[in-house]
Amino acid sequence: MTSAPLTNAPLTAAPLTPAPLDREAGYALLAELAGPGAAATLGGLDALAPGFPDWIVTSLFGGTYQRPGLALRDRQIANLAALTALGGVDPQLADHVRYSLRIGMTREEVTEVILHLAPYVGLPKALAGLRVATATFAEAAADPAPAPGPETSETSETPDAPETPETPEDEA
Repeated sequence: MTSAPLTNAPLTAAPLTPAPLDREAGYALLAELAGPGAAATLGGLDALAPGFPDWIVTSLFGGTYQRPGLALRDRQIANLAALTALGGVDPQLADHVRYSLRIGMTREEVTEVILHLAPYVGLPKALAGLRVATATFAEAAADPAPAPGPETSETSETPDAPETPETPEDEA
């Protein structure tokens, strides 16, 4: 079987849908994913880098997320995979675990996404991702209305504890 070299193949651009930059849609989607006060969490960043939080929301949530072709659930699966593979971005991974739960993904689905990555990204990164997911699940369980019981006293004692006290290499 012979194939033509890539250099001889004609290059034609496939028509792409332009990505919108819709600030209002970006803030609305961020509020849907993270809750109504979500944009305020970027406020501290605005003092350091004025305009940067608005750029993030507008270009990402009001741009890339607004493109047709992928459902929001599919985008969240891709985000979970990318952030786990990247490693060292625990706050962002925790946010996307929360967003995934808010849009209806189950804890089992989020866990399976991260477990599926282990042979591709390595055991240490998968373990680190699972630690972030576990801490985020516990945080989400403690948030609604703490019910009396052994699981609530365990999670409510250390709400400000770091999400990953050990490095993933410690276990691998």
